[in-house]
Amino acid sequence: MGLLKLAKWQWEGYPLYHRARINLLIHIALVPLFLAGNVVLLVGIARASWPAAVAGLAAMAVSFAAQGIGHGRETNPSVPFAGPGNALARIFLEQWIAFPRFVISGGWLRAFRSAR
Repeated sequence: MGLLKLAKWQWEGYPLYHRARINLLIHIALVPLFLAGNVVLLVGIARASWPAAVAGLAAMAVSFAAQGIGHGRETNPSVPFAGPGNALARIFLEQWIAFPRFVISGGWLRAFRSAR
C-alpha cells in the first residue's frame, strides 16, 4: 500500500481507535515529544552529535511506548502492523500527519468531550 493510501486508510479509522480519555491525554502530551525527538535525532546526526542523536531516539522511544500503553486502553484495539515497513510508515504518518490533523480538525476535542 502506498503512503497516500495508507494515510487515507489511517485517517478514516482514526477516531475509532482514539476514544479513551487516557489515550487522548497521552497523545496530546507525548506526540510533541516524539516530533521533537525526530528533530533532535536528525540534528544530532547532521552535526555528528551522538549524545543528541541518542537523546532524540530516547524521546521517540518513551513517547511511542507511552502511546502504546494508551492504545491498550482503547475499546477498539489498533490493527496489528503487517510488518516492519508497515509499522514505520504507520507510526510516522500518525505522529506527523494523522494526529496533528485530528487536533486541528477538532476531532481530539470532540473525542475528549465524549470520552468516558
